Amino acid sequence: MESLPLWALALIFAGAAAVIWVAGIQLSKQTDVLDARFRLGSALGGLILLALATNLPEIAITVSAALAGNVGVAVGNILGGIAIQTVVLVVLDVVGTKGGKPLSYRAASLTLVIEAITVVGVLGVVIAGSQMPPGLVLFRLTPAAVLIAVIWLLGLLLVQRSQKSLPWHAQGQAPDGQSAPKGHAKASAQDSSQTSGRSDAGSSRNKTGTGKALGIFLVAAAATLGSGVLLERSGDAIAGQIGLSGVLFGATFLALATSLPEISTGLASVRQGDFQLAVSDIFGGNAFLPVLFLVAVLISGTPVLPQAHASDIYLTALAILLTLVYMLGLLFRPARRVLGMGVDSLVVLVLYLAGVAGLFAVASSG
Repeated sequence: MESLPLWALALIFAGAAAVIWVAGIQLSKQTDVLDARFRLGSALGGLILLALATNLPEIAITVSAALAGNVGVAVGNILGGIAIQTVVLVVLDVVGTKGGKPLSYRAASLTLVIEAITVVGVLGVVIAGSQMPPGLVLFRLTPAAVLIAVIWLLGLLLVQRSQKSLPWHAQGQAPDGQSAPKGHAKASAQDSSQTSGRSDAGSSRNKTGTGKALGIFLVAAAATLGSGVLLERSGDAIAGQIGLSGVLFGATFLALATSLPEISTGLASVRQGDFQLAVSDIFGGNAFLPVLFLVAVLISGTPVLPQAHASDIYLTALAILLTLVYMLGLLFRPARRVLGMGVDSLVVLVLYLAGVAGLFAVASSG
């Protein structure tokens, strides 16, 4: 792709991003349907399926970059993706909660705090893993990559347990917050799926409905994976032609393009009043993204985190900081809106813009 002109590369990049937007909407819808058909509910399998579905672009980019030996783009995309997906909450706060209380006020829940803690935990291991000796590899695995996956799974188990039994008043739900339970935005898709199954004339038609949902899911997944590869290849070529490092491009433009599914599904959730689900999808995706370092290590056979640059560690610290701001927002629930958003969202936006400016300074001095 390096031989293509810049305008053609930009067109390919934009087209791949558009496909990811459309396919991401279908992935979210069909995940809800399959969740109901196979009765995954809030079980561990359902949470893992959701994490895989919403992060297929990042999975495709990580695999493609690892196979090509271009680990810098994958690392920048993953860590930059966590920061920019946290900023997606600012967009949801501004667009989805017009004229009412801010997003963190409505979504306040101790379960979401647990999810935020999981994000901070895996990112802490990322920083520690970057300081490990590069030769510490056994069976194509590194201790940090394995520990990240373990913390992510433990976080999922704690979130699942908190939804069933939490030794706090009102199960950790804040007063005057979201009235309907978390996940009610999915009820329409699930009810439609179950109603379709009951109204079908026979079991064969019911199976056809399930098969159709699975077929759409697989087609959308394939389109997302293919578009993710195109994003990575065209983005790398664009970065080379405009003189931008792969890390900077991966942490900004590429991370924004791969966050499109989270924006579309998050907007759908907040418009239906399911504020907790919107925040949970962001935190859940952010906790899952560092698990892709394990995938990169398995494919490349070389440790990824010890090769992290100063800009990568900088992005990790920025992501931790942004997550902590929203964690405090969920606990203190600021009701005031400033410039059309909650105080915590404003702080996150300012910190991110300042962080991106600092990222260019860090990258240029490296």
